Amino acid sequence: MHVDAQVRDNPEPERAGGGGWRSWFFGIVIVAALVGAVLHFGEIQNFAHLVTRAQPLWLALALLLQISTYVSVAAGWSAVLAAAGTPRPLPRLARIAVGKLFADQAVPSAGMGGNILLVDQLCALRVKRGTAVAALLISMIGFYAAYALFALVMLALLWLHNKATPLMAGTVTTFLLVALAIPSLALWLRHRGSAPLPPRLERIGVVRALLDSVAQAPSSLVANRHLLLVVTACNALIFLADAGSFFACLRALGQPVSPVTAYIALIMASIVVTLGPIPLGLGSFEATAVATLRLLGTPVEAAFAGTMLLRLLTLWLPLIPGMIIMRSGLKRRKRRPERAIRPAARHP
Repeated sequence: MHVDAQVRDNPEPERAGGGGWRSWFFGIVIVAALVGAVLHFGEIQNFAHLVTRAQPLWLALALLLQISTYVSVAAGWSAVLAAAGTPRPLPRLARIAVGKLFADQAVPSAGMGGNILLVDQLCALRVKRGTAVAALLISMIGFYAAYALFALVMLALLWLHNKATPLMAGTVTTFLLVALAIPSLALWLRHRGSAPLPPRLERIGVVRALLDSVAQAPSSLVANRHLLLVVTACNALIFLADAGSFFACLRALGQPVSPVTAYIALIMASIVVTLGPIPLGLGSFEATAVATLRLLGTPVEAAFAGTMLLRLLTLWLPLIPGMIIMRSGLKRRKRRPERAIRPAARHP
């Protein structure tokens, strides 16, 4: 096993004082998910009825496609770690992917919520912090590159069907600005390195820790174009699998929609959730997906049922294992003694 050889590597020590705000962050994520689940418990109960109505083969296809999304996420990270000379087993990375999805969904922040979890979990696998941050940056760039491409394709398909509205065009344009801004900010922080901060920002531990971590990402990895293309392709497979899952869910309930219809509804709903402030995307995803399906000719009842079934597979089923993974990661962090490290001197 690659891990057995790599576990002896000495990970880079973490700065003292970083564990407190991480503990608060993980606690907020779990509380947000629990509140969302309690407020929508009635919907969760109705999912059991939907499953009994679904055709087993289509349902199995949707489930397999969802499993493949975690494998694709892990494959992107695996490519970065392999390029850094610290490969890790794909199953362990897929486990982290489940926890990251949970964090991203529970605390909406343009898909950024699970990034802290990713770096911490990779460090727990004895990956150097700089390499872990590089995996985060490259996966973020690949995710938003694929996301932006599929958003443009979705808008083009809507125009071809004469279904594009000014509201949809404005929403996609806003998303494209966000999709460009987030990776650009990450790369700017990486380029900025450990240059001194303004005095007020210097006193904020979270900001200082963020810059210190991003500065550790090796430029040889972040600037590797082939690696960026590989990670972007892995993220593209995730969106295709999600669209395929939506198509399979609708077909499982007897609705003869086209794959293009499911793709448009999935991307449009995902964009609204990405831009919105609602934990778990509860309500916003469902409303947008149903409205888009209705616009494309799908009956409201079938659109709602198919969307609910998709949410069962993409949100509620991974909720419990994601929460367990986050809690276990937090417990391991608490048990691991923090070593006091003198902060690196900043050169004027």
